[in-house]
Amino acid sequence: MSEPIIFQKFPTVQKAEPGVYWWCACGRSKGEPFCDGSHKGTGLGPKQVQITEAKTVAWCSCKHSKQGATCDGSHAGL
Repeated sequence: MSEPIIFQKFPTVQKAEPGVYWWCACGRSKGEPFCDGSHKGTGLGPKQVQITEAKTVAWCSCKHSKQGATCDGSHAGL
């Protein structure tokens, strides 16, 4: 299994409407923070995130958050 690529060392903050999102866990997607299939062959796959109400989300962009798709500040130690 490959290690994820650090896309950037700060979160991608954006408004999200209710729905299902596929967060990129590999860091290779051209459509960050969401999956575009670039993970194929890496052993890494996207994580499904269900948003139930409109809100602002801080998506993890360093791919090292212990909270999965949302930022926990792990980028500060990279």
